[in-house]
Amino acid sequence: MARARVEDAAPQARLSDGSLARVIPSRFAGGYELDVAGTPQSHVDLDDPTHLHFEYVARMAAVIDRLRMPGQPLTAIHLGAGALTLPRYVEHTRPGSRQQVIELEQPLVDLVREQLPLARGAQVRVRIGDARDVAARLPAGLQGAADLVVSDVFAGSQTPAHLTTVEYFRMLAGLLAPDGVLLVNVADGAGLAFARREVATVRAVLPEVIVLAEVQTLKGRRFGNLVIAASAAPLPTEWLPRLMAAGPHPAKVAQGAEIDEFVRGASVATDADATASPKPAASIFDR
Repeated sequence: MARARVEDAAPQARLSDGSLARVIPSRFAGGYELDVAGTPQSHVDLDDPTHLHFEYVARMAAVIDRLRMPGQPLTAIHLGAGALTLPRYVEHTRPGSRQQVIELEQPLVDLVREQLPLARGAQVRVRIGDARDVAARLPAGLQGAADLVVSDVFAGSQTPAHLTTVEYFRMLAGLLAPDGVLLVNVADGAGLAFARREVATVRAVLPEVIVLAEVQTLKGRRFGNLVIAASAAPLPTEWLPRLMAAGPHPAKVAQGAEIDEFVRGASVATDADATASPKPAASIFDR
């Protein structure tokens, strides 16, 4: 009952679909979590932006750490704001980075800025609107200039269909520098039909692809998050398997022939036939 009272009193904002976004103390990792309609969306440790509690976010950060030279500022575009976990990480580890964040919900951005403020001087600009529409209208100076584009957009617990298609990923690829990297967060469960199609779709646009995930998730045995990293240029993959296997949970990097096998028989998603990502069982968030 005490926990329920704390969460009921948590700072919150009503979103456009009627759902509630709340900032609540994390029960397991310190810091705070952004919860939207019962789905944990982000974790933030204001004292240590390198403390990345969600495993898929840590895997994204592992890729980001290998971009350019260590500590070198990046030009980054984030589709989906959450609690700005990755923009905080990039700013902390690569001061002076130029970052754009696209988020549909102004009330969510206001809540996060008030309750979980960014570091003073952080060069993070937030643009409000649909991720695909706003990304297509970014200034010409960002076209072909991004070292990093992150697509991590969820409406509740699902990625909207129009943010899963080859047309969408072609538009994102146009934002990348010649050796820039696209990171995509994909949530899927048993069989990984949706994830296999997403990997095939991304690879139809950017030929160099790896997939990072917890071992059982990558085998399609449990619902979880898979990170797609893709580029027009070869990715530095030799260091990834050992890093991912180090934990905290057994993890794997699929590349090369494993990607060929992973996408075998999967069709490329288009605007005409795409579907939203599968909705997880509510029990998956009971921790």
